[in-house]
Amino acid sequence: MDALSKLPDEMNELIDSFMTHAIVGDTTVGLTQYVFWMSVAIILLLVVLLVFRQKQSRDLVPQGFFVNAVEYVVEFVRDDVCKGLLGDSWRVHFPFLAALFFFILFNNIVGILPGCHPGTGTMGVTAALALCSFGYFVYFGCKRKGVGGYVKSLAPSGVAFPINILVAIIEVFSTFLRPITLAIRLFCNMFAGHIVMGTFAILASLFFEPLLQGVSVSAIGDAGVSVFWVFLLLIIYLVEILVAVIQAYVFTLLSAVYVQLVEQDE
Repeated sequence: MDALSKLPDEMNELIDSFMTHAIVGDTTVGLTQYVFWMSVAIILLLVVLLVFRQKQSRDLVPQGFFVNAVEYVVEFVRDDVCKGLLGDSWRVHFPFLAALFFFILFNNIVGILPGCHPGTGTMGVTAALALCSFGYFVYFGCKRKGVGGYVKSLAPSGVAFPINILVAIIEVFSTFLRPITLAIRLFCNMFAGHIVMGTFAILASLFFEPLLQGVSVSAIGDAGVSVFWVFLLLIIYLVEILVAVIQAYVFTLLSAVYVQLVEQDE
């Protein structure tokens, strides 16, 4: 089909759009599209939180869909992630975990919009988030047990030599593997979703384009196929919104699990 003959070039342009490009300056010290859209996501997050705080302070009982929706998400992170995993220490870790969740969520949601490339679509940002999570739970592990005690906790007590050495090596490797898996999981899920959505959007536009050039049996047939791709694209969008929420939740949940592990006495 003629429409499909243009698909390789369109796909190359789509993939190239996800490469890092400078909007101002160069990719080393300039403003890239990922930094720009990440900044947009942060501004949107701040606006939402400020408006939420302002509306919430005016009424004793929350009113309106917006206030109740934001409050529900905050309570979900507090009750399901923090209280559910961390128990009495949840208040200490709630600010960090909530900030992590909302930052990832807003970047993921912005990334669903056509033409937007927020931070979670690049490995650099997801790696930075993973390193923040890694540094956070290591810090609290050292704070609770001391540096020597935390290092010693990586080797389980009661295990005979030399098995304990082998277990300690595995534990150290597992600890340093955590930020890598956090970063790769978030990046791959969001990047793959963006590619899938872009592909369906290209297919819809390619099949609809002949109808704009003139009405014919062939063009009407291509338009019908285009409607099919648009329908699938809408389904993909709904799925991607769900994935955006789930990935923010999974990243935050795993970070809370790692904090829980370092706070355990044994």
